[in-house]
Amino acid sequence: MKLRLALAPLVWLLALTGAGAAYADAPNFGPAIYGDGEVWGTKGLGELPAPNGRNNRSFDKLFIFVNGAAGQLAVSEAAPGNPAFNGGRWSAQTVMWTAEGMAANNPLPVLKSYTDIQIYQSLGYLAIAPGHPFGGPDYFECPLLPVH
Repeated sequence: MKLRLALAPLVWLLALTGAGAAYADAPNFGPAIYGDGEVWGTKGLGELPAPNGRNNRSFDKLFIFVNGAAGQLAVSEAAPGNPAFNGGRWSAQTVMWTAEGMAANNPLPVLKSYTDIQIYQSLGYLAIAPGHPFGGPDYFECPLLPVH
């Protein structure tokens, strides 16, 4: 049951960022992504081409968990109000709690910021790889919206 609850936001994010054709979803003002410790809604706009060497810094990383605590949402590298925020252009990153991380953190915490990701990764508790874990696009656009 906990795994199903943890995967629910990921299934939604997969649907939002499904591979293939361009899309424009209706805004979702419900909880979808954590950024800088806050929860944000979003709106899927479409797949983007991979960085070309000149625009590599125009994407923020979006960390998508394949396992984690109940209630774990994807986590953005930056959010609105943060000078490093790039407006909702994302580079998908697959995140998995390691066996060591799961053993040391029972129950697993809900990570809500890039700082949280960095801390747990530095301890060897998270494995992170570039790319979308569920077959969605690796680069896509979806702005962060206030939760209502």
